[in-house]
Amino acid sequence: MSAHHPAAPVGGKLFNLPVMICSLLIAAMIAVLFVRFIFGLGAVTNLNDGYPWGIWVVFDVVIGSAFACGGFSVAMLVYIFNRGQYHPMVRPALLASLFGYTLAGIGVLFDLGRWWNFWHILWPGYANPNSVMFEVALCISCYIIVMWIEFSPVFMEQWGMKVRKQKLEKVLFFFIALGTLLPMMHQSSLGTLLVVMGPQVNPLWQTPAVPLLYLLSAVTIGYGIVLFESCVAASAYRREIEMHLLQPMAKIMLGMLAVFLTVRFGDLIVRGALGHAFAPSLEAFFFWFETACFAAPFLIVGTAAGRRNPARLFLAGVAIMLGGVLLRINGFLIGYDTGLGVDHGWSYFPSIAEMLVTIGMFALEVLGYIIITRRFPVLPRVEAAH
Repeated sequence: MSAHHPAAPVGGKLFNLPVMICSLLIAAMIAVLFVRFIFGLGAVTNLNDGYPWGIWVVFDVVIGSAFACGGFSVAMLVYIFNRGQYHPMVRPALLASLFGYTLAGIGVLFDLGRWWNFWHILWPGYANPNSVMFEVALCISCYIIVMWIEFSPVFMEQWGMKVRKQKLEKVLFFFIALGTLLPMMHQSSLGTLLVVMGPQVNPLWQTPAVPLLYLLSAVTIGYGIVLFESCVAASAYRREIEMHLLQPMAKIMLGMLAVFLTVRFGDLIVRGALGHAFAPSLEAFFFWFETACFAAPFLIVGTAAGRRNPARLFLAGVAIMLGGVLLRINGFLIGYDTGLGVDHGWSYFPSIAEMLVTIGMFALEVLGYIIITRRFPVLPRVEAAH
């Protein structure tokens, strides 16, 4: 942390309305998972041979890991581009990433048919270096460990472990370097999962450039998440919004977004696939919905006056997040057809039980964020504000 912005626990009661709501949602998730692990996927999901992947993979893992890129995006600014003024945002962003990736890693187990064999993923004898899924699993597993090590000084400060913290800080640069490399690898590899699906994915999302698109969008989403989280935390804890940091970060986000959209439409034009966007189809509708969400931040915070408005910064973050959600849902669900779809009697829409698990995972992340920020030095020390 910067010496000018020492971190401190927010304090306050842990038993409040948000905590109670999160606890109820988590309890519902646990009940569904109990049935799932005893009686199998068919007891609680609408998955089938035509649609073997549902929202547990697409939302909890693919989208969840993209939403957890705030720590990675801020770390790039601070440690690679030497923008030290953003250092106060490192810990809050890293905490959100820590929960997002940890829960994404756990969420993989929910969708494994033979979940008791999950340890095969990390056992050398079962390693398949030619598998994209193996690379994603290995990178995400390593990144989760790296993030816990990066975040451990927060616990050491609170528990008075100064000597151990000093020893860790001498080698922390190594883990910071890994923490910027690993997300680049697995975020692009998540896009490669679409590439290997071939013609089963609609041409609007099936492209050799999709690994680059997923990486660029993940970095951009990371900045949007920071805007969103900073505004929500400031409102919930009645703190001053760090506008002096959020305004320039919004400009950086717009720059990354411009690069992403240039690559996105340049790829469509070069491949001759843009015509699919004008077909009277569900895929075309969701493509333009996705595009509108990515373009919206230019209208919301494209001017200096817009970036001085906290509400606009919040809305820009939400638009970026929604665009990232649609990019991944469109590729993995909306624009995905194995050839065993409706014509063969297969269709997919998530069951209530599947939704409860996804909502419960989000509630668990929110609950963890509340507990740690209230009891450990994560957020910069500031006075309460109305």
